[in-house]
Amino acid sequence: MAVPAKSLRVSDIHDTASLFERYSTEEIRQVERRVRSEIEHKKEELRQMVGERYRDLIEAADTIADMRLCADKVVSSVQEMFEYCTRIKPSAAGRAAAPSARRNQVQQQPQEKFYSMAVQIKLLLTMPEKIWSALESSHYLYATQMYLLCCHIHSILQLDSSRSHYSPVLARFPILVRQVTAGHFRSSILHESKTLLKGRAVSDQAIAEALCSIILLEDSSPRQALADFLLARKSAIQQLLNQPQHGAGIKAQVCSLVELLATTMYQAQAVFYTPSHGKAPDSTLTCGLLFTTLESITNESAAEKGITVLKEEVKSESWFKYLPPSIVNFQPSLRTLAHPITHDYLRDTLQQWINMCKDDIKMGIGNLLIYVKTMKGLAAIRDAVWELLTSESIYQNWKTVCCRLLEKPFSFWEDFLQQLFLDRLQALTKEGVESISSSSKQLLISALQELQTKNTRATTIKPVEFEYNVAAYLWSESNNDLLPDTAWVSVNNRSHFVKSGLSMKAQALTLCVQSFCSALDSKLKVKLDDLIMYLPPAATAVKDNVNSYSSSQLQNSAFDRYADNAKVEAMLQTQCLSCVHYILNCVRAELKMAEGRLQNCTYSPTDCNLNAILFMARLCQSIGELCPHLKQCILGKSSGNDLVCELRPVKRLGKEKLQEVKPAQAKWQEIKDQLLQQSTSAYGIWNAAISKALVSHFTKTLHSCTTGAILSTATSWDEIEIQEETEAGNSVTSKIRLPVQPSWNVQSLLFHLCQEINRVGGHALPKVTLQELLKACSNEVLSGYETLCSMTPDKADSVFPLTQNRALQLLFDLRYLVSILTVRIDEVKSSRNQQEPRVQNVVDTLESYIDPFDLDVFTPHLNNNLSKLSQRTSVLFGLLTGTEKQYTSRSTIFNSQEPHNILPLASSQIRFGLLPLSMARSRKPKSTTRANEVKKQMLPMLTAEDESMKPGALFHQLAAFQDDETSSSSASSLFKLGWLSSMTK
Repeated sequence: MAVPAKSLRVSDIHDTASLFERYSTEEIRQVERRVRSEIEHKKEELRQMVGERYRDLIEAADTIADMRLCADKVVSSVQEMFEYCTRIKPSAAGRAAAPSARRNQVQQQPQEKFYSMAVQIKLLLTMPEKIWSALESSHYLYATQMYLLCCHIHSILQLDSSRSHYSPVLARFPILVRQVTAGHFRSSILHESKTLLKGRAVSDQAIAEALCSIILLEDSSPRQALADFLLARKSAIQQLLNQPQHGAGIKAQVCSLVELLATTMYQAQAVFYTPSHGKAPDSTLTCGLLFTTLESITNESAAEKGITVLKEEVKSESWFKYLPPSIVNFQPSLRTLAHPITHDYLRDTLQQWINMCKDDIKMGIGNLLIYVKTMKGLAAIRDAVWELLTSESIYQNWKTVCCRLLEKPFSFWEDFLQQLFLDRLQALTKEGVESISSSSKQLLISALQELQTKNTRATTIKPVEFEYNVAAYLWSESNNDLLPDTAWVSVNNRSHFVKSGLSMKAQALTLCVQSFCSALDSKLKVKLDDLIMYLPPAATAVKDNVNSYSSSQLQNSAFDRYADNAKVEAMLQTQCLSCVHYILNCVRAELKMAEGRLQNCTYSPTDCNLNAILFMARLCQSIGELCPHLKQCILGKSSGNDLVCELRPVKRLGKEKLQEVKPAQAKWQEIKDQLLQQSTSAYGIWNAAISKALVSHFTKTLHSCTTGAILSTATSWDEIEIQEETEAGNSVTSKIRLPVQPSWNVQSLLFHLCQEINRVGGHALPKVTLQELLKACSNEVLSGYETLCSMTPDKADSVFPLTQNRALQLLFDLRYLVSILTVRIDEVKSSRNQQEPRVQNVVDTLESYIDPFDLDVFTPHLNNNLSKLSQRTSVLFGLLTGTEKQYTSRSTIFNSQEPHNILPLASSQIRFGLLPLSMARSRKPKSTTRANEVKKQMLPMLTAEDESMKPGALFHQLAAFQDDETSSSSASSLFKLGWLSSMTK
């Protein structure tokens, strides 16, 4: 396929004949114009390139020509010089022979003096190289000796240019004056020596030699040398503290600082300390190196005098013999004697230096520890310092050194670092717990916002929906209702951190509550795990072996790194208590706002404000249970293995005594009480709203005196035959009609009350809350009846007066309501004489509308109907009655001729106290016998280990009971084994 003419490139044209075959005439002309344009463009580029490069080419050619001429001139000059030297050499040798002989004869006597001066000049010229070599190899004392020797040679040769008299040597050799002064040897040696004093990895001998160099060059005393040494170390400490953070890590910096301090103490003892007169020196520790080194280089009575290294180097030279003795045996000298430093002065100076460095170290390390964000990092630094100070090189003779220098014990950790670490720990703990507090507040606000936006969403989130109806959550199924190891792990052996779904439902703890507590507990766990890294790895082992720990560990360590355990745990305890108080304050504020919004709203089960109050009530009730790490944070790590223990009275020798309460346990109990008190307060708001809303509708119906309203609440009465004896002694049978059921409005009130209680998880409501609810409802009901009794039935506007039959029904309703709603304690039944005065007044008012003769006849039957009704409804209204209001026990004997539908309740409460369990009395001995037989069969199988802890033990026990039950006519209840109740925990 041919390429279009417009797209054809010039480089693609290889054959012009093919163009005429593929393109038209007009297209070929276009290609021609494009080719001609390209040719002109290339010509222009060529002209520009030649014009620019030609000038460079000419310059390069001129340069080459100049170089050739210069090289020719150099070669010719060298050749001329060579020819000239060859001509003058023979004549010069002949003329110099005769004068040389004469000079040798004339100068034969002063020749030795001349050679001595020449050798001194030669030695002086070689000295700079030797001094620089000594400085490069860190032999500062040798460099000092060389420098002092140079000064001595200068004085012999009279090379001091500052003097007024004429120096012939200096006039002939002016370079000599620069050999010592121009190199600044003195300042260089002093600078390098003082720099060496700052190093922590320097030997004691090197420190002593550097100090000797300073003393010799500055003519100072040992006390001044001590001051120079300590000032150099203080400068090294400041330099180490101001090191950039991108260099070594903080742990390395702190360890380097501690090592520098320890090395300073050891080197101060080795260099400056001298034993007292008459006391034998300790062979294990070197001491007095400064004075022994000074004595070795300045003592004139030594057998070997002079600079040994110099003699070794120049002894092989032929000119060595011409050196004068004053140079060969040269030794530096001190202007004043180097007296040893007294112990008191050394102690006071070191103590003053330590106090001076303490402020810098505290400020510097405090700034470094700001970059440590975890307690684990602090523990790593502390352990590194402990390992460093406990190492054999430092700890072995540390007490001896401190006793010699300071005359008292000295600890870097206790005096410098301990409080800094505690302050940083407190700051980290406060920051972490404050973060937990703020996140908990945000979580609480978001949860309440989710509850408030429930009605505005088309699809409701399950956890939020369960907050509005806890009953739906209780009867819903999920995968985590039973733990995977439920069948073979006993409740006693299960970790308290693991909770099954059934156990949560048994306590009516909804998913939102679980989510909040789980988030709080997980954050506390992170903080606690971080704190544990700072505490001993095995607190129980340390607690059980305190004596062995103190003897074996503390004696062989520089300091007790776990001495702050109590303070650290107290920090966490204080901050966690503050966190709980902060959460409680947030809950109080939210409760106050929700209560204010609730007062202006009509009651509704789906009211977001009411459900928010219930959520906060359940939350406060469950924090102590669902946050085990909160308990561990408050009780401390030592109590971590005893999380499930509670304070119980202990009976001993017939006397009841209380266990000893630890302060941490008292604080935990106090915070639990505050949480429960706040929960009760929130439930109280719900109680007031529920009782007011439900009883108001009941009171409205009660006060309705129209015929239709009264008939709408009426129920069927029971017809009872009674026998009465006439005045003649004859027996007369008559029938009476009495109420056997409460009115419909009474039943509706109790049913809706149970429904509301069940909606919020009534089986898990605190007993105090339920009692307060019943008390509030009872007061509202009594107020309604009192209002009804205060109404005058004889008024003209009264549509339906208070008749005897209506009074009977109202009396029956009131007594039934009082029996249900009245709180009973310790199962003591209230009689008519024990009733409240308000109830008694209402009863007397209602009885006044009943004929006294009829009332005496009706009362026994009315009480019987009331007792039967209470027993029939004990299960239906079980949330209100509770276990203490079951009127009939298991051993009640009923009249076989009287029909009844009362279901006897089990006498023993197992797990589900409100669930009726029908158990025939005649089977009780048989069941007991069978249980004893199974127990006897299983006893021999038990070993030293608990068989119930083995996998499948509960299933084996269940199978044994079921096999035994197959021989009987009926099956045993599963609840006798307690198996299902164990799984729900």
